[in-house]
Amino acid sequence: MLSKIAIVASLAGLAASATTNTNLQTTFPKPSSTTNLAAVKTIAAGQSFDGEMKQWDRNPSTCNDQAEGGDADAVFLLEEGATLSNAVIGPNNGEGVHCLGTCTLNNIWWTDVCEDAATFKQKSGTSYVNGGGARKADDKVLQHNGAGTVAVKNFYAEDIGKLYRSCGNCGTQYARKSTFDNVRIKGASVLAGVNGNLGDTTSIKNSCLLDSKICWLYKGVTSGEPSKTASAPDGKACATSAVQTSGC
Repeated sequence: MLSKIAIVASLAGLAASATTNTNLQTTFPKPSSTTNLAAVKTIAAGQSFDGEMKQWDRNPSTCNDQAEGGDADAVFLLEEGATLSNAVIGPNNGEGVHCLGTCTLNNIWWTDVCEDAATFKQKSGTSYVNGGGARKADDKVLQHNGAGTVAVKNFYAEDIGKLYRSCGNCGTQYARKSTFDNVRIKGASVLAGVNGNLGDTTSIKNSCLLDSKICWLYKGVTSGEPSKTASAPDGKACATSAVQTSGC
């Protein structure tokens, strides 16, 4: 028979999980409190972590403007199959969230993106971004360095550079896939940047883009800088359906 303490703890856990809102939200949440980490927090393979809508950040700060950082500069490091839910990522970190394998991000909010908000490094499979949002990103929000698919649904972003970028000059390149469903963006340079020459594909549907471009195509490389080859959907590397750019 469960003790009263065990029952209360179980009910509290169920209540916390029930509050995960992965619907499209366009108002940034107010954190319940702030937790500053001296080092990156690792979520083990297959495990889940509920951030309880606290703001999670680094102290001292690991943000160095647009200088490329590594795993040690992130707030959360997710191993294969890990899930992170209900967290606000603060401004004093360089890399936000790093996924070493496939991961799931539920209701995660980035208040002021430094270098990248989240980086995906999986070798195969699909990572999911469900709900949440990001703002104030000079460059990229979601950086896809590994292989496989990044699937984004019900995400909100404002005042950003690129919502998503398939790595343009990684030493090992892949044909990457990305999908966007019910995404709303205000004031972005572009939603997605993909490498058409490497077999990337992205699909964008049921979304609203205000003062933002839909997609840019690049010639991806393994060294040096990629070059832009197109500034609009081509129906192949970048396909769209029911995307509005005004009146939404």
